[in-house]
Amino acid sequence: MLDQVKALGFNAVFVQVRPLGDAFYPSHYAPWSAYLSGVQGRSPGYDPLGFLLNEAHRRNLEFHAWLNPFRISFHDNLAALAPTNPARQHPEWVVHYAGALYLNPGLPAVRRLLAATVEELLRHYDVDGIHLDDYFYPYPVGKLPFPDSETYRQYGAGHYRSIADWRRANVNELIATLRQTIHRLRPTVKFGVSPFGVWRSRRSDPSGSATAAAVTSYDSLYADTRTWIRHHWLDYIAPQLYWPIGFRPADYATLVRWWVHEVQGWPVHLYIGQAAYKIGSGGPWNDAEEMPRHLRFDLHFAAIKGEVFFRLKSLLADPLGFARRLRTALYRHPALIPVMPWLGGGPPPTPRALQAQLQPQGTNWWTVTLRWQDGSGGQAQTVAYALYRLDGAAPPGLCALKAATALLATQRRFGTGWQLFVDQLAPQDALYTYYVTALDRLYHESSPSSALVVHLP
Repeated sequence: MLDQVKALGFNAVFVQVRPLGDAFYPSHYAPWSAYLSGVQGRSPGYDPLGFLLNEAHRRNLEFHAWLNPFRISFHDNLAALAPTNPARQHPEWVVHYAGALYLNPGLPAVRRLLAATVEELLRHYDVDGIHLDDYFYPYPVGKLPFPDSETYRQYGAGHYRSIADWRRANVNELIATLRQTIHRLRPTVKFGVSPFGVWRSRRSDPSGSATAAAVTSYDSLYADTRTWIRHHWLDYIAPQLYWPIGFRPADYATLVRWWVHEVQGWPVHLYIGQAAYKIGSGGPWNDAEEMPRHLRFDLHFAAIKGEVFFRLKSLLADPLGFARRLRTALYRHPALIPVMPWLGGGPPPTPRALQAQLQPQGTNWWTVTLRWQDGSGGQAQTVAYALYRLDGAAPPGLCALKAATALLATQRRFGTGWQLFVDQLAPQDALYTYYVTALDRLYHESSPSSALVVHLP
């Protein structure tokens, strides 16, 4: 699976590790997930998170642990949960709503539990990011009210003008607390959210987007993403813009422009959430050019630092040939993850002693095995390397290395000795110039190594 992720040109994965008040890893705060063994609380016999994390890093994929904070179950039978589920142990924390169970966001004890959950993750796993999606307060079901009025009377009445303001304050407090927890324990770990794509519509707020969505993040889910950006509680935001270009209630292009404006001047990366699961599902999504148009449109905005696709299963099915388009055209060249300078770090020492060994493969092709020494003297600053290959023998300026076509691959650092990379199937009678740079875990990049010119006879 991760080999396929790498082959499609991606450089990061977001892996759901707490889907329903349960866990894909051994946890003091949650039972094993039923998605692993069929029974909540039953061990699968190994640590899926630990395994996936190690394998992702071996392939130099950034790993973001994805949590659903308040959702417990898609049914409302508390007795069906594992005895170790916090909802079973503390039924007073639970809200029954529309046939499902949720932890009550208005309870301080619940928010403390979620902060402790993140702290446990960070103490035991070398994840690169902590990620939340769009589920905070549940999506409204018709006119059915969320039954937390008693909690509001206990914790919010007298302090907030309305129950809606109080709910937003509860979610704000969670986001701020998680930010503090993450950066206190692991300052280089990124924290981000992929919220519903409409913050507010202009009909409710003149500063909202020119949309007419029936649901908004601010008014329906009580997730005030604008406040999170402006208080620097997030390192990235990835709004779910799951609509086609030209869809009048929520036009993709309109929303992209709105989000680009929202992040301008703030220390936060903007990634765009893409609906891979909708490709080929009907209407405009039956047009094989719809998703490629999204990606090409986004290239016009320097504020957009990347794309996040939901979900991998859909991509691997290659709907309308989109996965093939990624592999052969759209993402044919790898990309470095953008640096977040506010998280610290800096360029590692430059790699040294770049060498090459040539090996013929048949009559017309060669493999080039590159080897080099790490320049950090065994220190942990260097995490990975970027390999560059340019046509010709003239050593270029640094600008040439920044061209999208120059980056050949990235590779994780293995040990402290000589590092190896194999450039497969270089054509006969080619002339290449190779460089290697070092990367820290936040993708600060060293200056390039000395040029290595290789002529394949």
